[in-house]
Amino acid sequence: MERRPAAVVSGGTRETAGELNPDVVIVGGGPVGMLLAGELSLHGVRTTVFEKALRPSSESKAGTLHARTAQSLHRRGLLEAVQPGQYTAGRAPRQHVPFHFGGLPHLDLAPAVEEFPAVVASPQVYAEAVFAQRAIRLGARVVRGAEVTDVRETDRQVEVTTRQKGGMTKRVRTSWVVGCDGARSVVRQNVGIAFGGTLPTISCLMGDVRLSDPSSAPSGWNRTPRGWTIFWTNPAGHSRIGTYDFRGPHPDHRSPVTFHEFKLEVERITGCSVEMDTPRHLSRFSDAALLAERYRCGRVLLAGDSAHVHFPAGGQGLNTGLQDAVNLGWKLAACVRGEAPTGLLDTYHTERRPVAARVLDNVRAQVALMHPGAPTDALRRLFADLMSVDEVNSYLAGMVSGSDIAYDVGRPADMLAGRFIPETRLRTASGTTGLAALLHAGRPVLLDLANRADVRQAAAGWAGRVDVVTAHALEDLPADALLLRPDGYGAWSAPAGGSSAAGLHAALRRWFGEPVDGTETADPPEGLRL
Repeated sequence: MERRPAAVVSGGTRETAGELNPDVVIVGGGPVGMLLAGELSLHGVRTTVFEKALRPSSESKAGTLHARTAQSLHRRGLLEAVQPGQYTAGRAPRQHVPFHFGGLPHLDLAPAVEEFPAVVASPQVYAEAVFAQRAIRLGARVVRGAEVTDVRETDRQVEVTTRQKGGMTKRVRTSWVVGCDGARSVVRQNVGIAFGGTLPTISCLMGDVRLSDPSSAPSGWNRTPRGWTIFWTNPAGHSRIGTYDFRGPHPDHRSPVTFHEFKLEVERITGCSVEMDTPRHLSRFSDAALLAERYRCGRVLLAGDSAHVHFPAGGQGLNTGLQDAVNLGWKLAACVRGEAPTGLLDTYHTERRPVAARVLDNVRAQVALMHPGAPTDALRRLFADLMSVDEVNSYLAGMVSGSDIAYDVGRPADMLAGRFIPETRLRTASGTTGLAALLHAGRPVLLDLANRADVRQAAAGWAGRVDVVTAHALEDLPADALLLRPDGYGAWSAPAGGSSAAGLHAALRRWFGEPVDGTETADPPEGLRL
């Protein structure tokens, strides 16, 4: 089932004065841009999305949401929406969750995942529509048929030029711009952010076709001496087929793919005739691995494919982009509201760029493992054996699923600070709830788990910005108190049975600004427990 946003603005629709001055302009209305628009609108930030396509694409370039992305969406109440009725989130007994690494089907994601589900099947067009509907419902404005042609930062503002219906040019001034406009990002190029990495070494095709005999097609991943094919067969409609050719990159990577070229390549690699017709969404791609030198240039930021591009191994690109949006949204909103402490927005680059760099590395390794030549056979056999070692499996599974992502929040001795806090059932004065539900509003939460009056008193100066919740954990959570960032990562914790709230003020200042005037700002004395 495909959902469409309920309301959009076409390029030719008359605009009001208020709409001409958004707080943030997002360039690109794909899943990353739409999720970010919703995150900003959740905080009342006036957000406009410019998307050059007149209507959403019907092509799902990705369909896998990994554990950390699913967990992040759960903290906004969106997990069921992107795949309703199929999954529930929370801690679960360890179970086998098969996946692949470099086409080797020996990876088990379950041991690395503390909060399930480990994988969610959600077609990109479906998730994108869910994010768009949410953004519009929260007040974001989506302008389709508006191609951004220029981005220029001026004094305390950014001027965005768009070419709209009938070739009409419009200029909009805004406080911030986020480029979510893909690998060939106009935003990135206009502000001069370098895009470096490794050039293509292979050529790949992807397309949807109707197979004359789906039952005889070589389903799944298939390695031959001539390359790889991937068949996602659909007996009742279009099947998706991908081809990987290791002989070299495309001579012209921007040339359109013809049906004749596509069919010949499928048959060349499989070594047999594959009858097909009614092609759609034919495209070409490569293993180019590129990363933006910076995620921020003044008042312009990058997210998703605008910041990082790589071979689509395991759907990690979409997942990394969606996590970019959740990391950036609350930080940029705080800047717009004038509540951000010094350096907060810079942590978007320092936290998210290393994550993307690591993804690029693991994808490069997977491409190397997939080489069809005989010299790679021994390497693949060795790697398959290594993946049966628990520690190796957990390491790779944590990397692919995003479950091992942790941030440096300046508290190395704090076992929960910088780590994603798993779903936990809580009993509050209002009844039983989940930890994730406390973050649906996108606000930070100070969770008092041991009736710590000293903790609650220490946070009094941030009452308007941080929600304080007193609760009892019904599952294991090794802390008396816990400060949660809006993205679900811990910023500070008091160990269970501890006697001090030391460090809480520093963490509150670092992430959520200074307390209100007249509030005591010293940390509680060591050992104080009221």
